Amino acid sequence: MNIIVCIKQVPETTSVRINPETNTLIREGVKSIINPFDMYAIEEGVRLKERFGGKVTIVTMGPPQADAALREAISMGADEGVLVCDRAFAGSDTWATSYTLSGAIKKLMPFDLIICGKQASDGDTAQVGPGISTHLNIPQVTYVKKVEEATDKSMRVERMLEEGYEIIETPLPALLTVVKEINEPRIPSLKGMLRAKSAKITVWGQKDLDLDPQNIGLCGSPTQVVKIFTPAQRVGGQILKGEVPEIASQVVELLRSEVN
Repeated sequence: MNIIVCIKQVPETTSVRINPETNTLIREGVKSIINPFDMYAIEEGVRLKERFGGKVTIVTMGPPQADAALREAISMGADEGVLVCDRAFAGSDTWATSYTLSGAIKKLMPFDLIICGKQASDGDTAQVGPGISTHLNIPQVTYVKKVEEATDKSMRVERMLEEGYEIIETPLPALLTVVKEINEPRIPSLKGMLRAKSAKITVWGQKDLDLDPQNIGLCGSPTQVVKIFTPAQRVGGQILKGEVPEIASQVVELLRSEVN
């Protein structure tokens, strides 16, 4: 089984900085980690390789420092790493990002399965995985909590819902986004870390991929961040006491006073 896992290197929550001119995250020189949900995607890819054979290729788009994320994934058992890196990709929204990643994945064809974390901790949109499947015109199953069975042509998975789960069978190739309930990421072994340290990372820029320049970076991003600000801190407030009918009456009076 040829598995591709798409990951993202994100800033640690204490290291988030915004460029005031472009309203985009400053990534260069910022301490970063693999997006937590992507750790489960890496682990699931390695587990599927162990069950069915094949290889796991990790793909990420980002600055040169994202090389470290690929090496960490290799230390966990992945086979290869591809860094999609070019200043032309800077400022991409989720649509431009998924378009660019799909271009890299096309260059890696054929593949059987793409796995992504359900969302990134810095954007929380959960749009890149589904966007990739749209650009590649393949089926997608989101919020996967378990892979039950797989053959050369299909896969059966459990998809998490708010109150339970549903079982879905999808033809392959397909894309899955996974939740943290699917597994427990392993700790890299010493052998894995040594292999990752010496691994050759493939780097592709705009010229290496068959991409429309109008669809990448800020130019190819339909959504733009107009303004970023910290909400005003709430002050005051009061605790209402008494029985439920009495509290309800107090709430009504407070709302009336706010309106008036």
